[in-house]
Amino acid sequence: MVKRSSHRTSGCPVARPLDAIGDGWSLLIVRDAFAGLRRFGEFQKNLGLARNILAARLRHLVEHGILAAVPAPDGGAYQEYVLTEKGRGLFHLLVALRQWGEEFCFERDEPQVQLRDRLHRLPVRRLELCSHDGRLLGPDDVVVAPTPDRRAP
Repeated sequence: MVKRSSHRTSGCPVARPLDAIGDGWSLLIVRDAFAGLRRFGEFQKNLGLARNILAARLRHLVEHGILAAVPAPDGGAYQEYVLTEKGRGLFHLLVALRQWGEEFCFERDEPQVQLRDRLHRLPVRRLELCSHDGRLLGPDDVVVAPTPDRRAP
């Protein structure tokens, strides 16, 4: 993986996760893990990624606790990669990225895939950001502020 500046000590909760996510390939691996892929060969076939690059990305995701490498359930010599709780926490990020892509990265009549509710097979609603009292919020409705000191009584 190309070495770049670390955001590990950044006070920004947008910058800091970038160290764990790594790059676009890592997000595509996580996307595929949500789709049920678990084995190295499955990821490689679906992504068309060189083995050494895929191995590095999988290792990075395991080191950051997004994926866990577990023994094959059939007792085989290979291992499988499964999402951890931290990895499953990326679901809403992937949905937001997907919905942004649906809106801005395709021509009107260009075919694409769509996220649907498994039970009813209907398209999922767009993600919304709401205030504590339920109001819909947009970029002009929020501010970035320091976290209150949690140690104070």
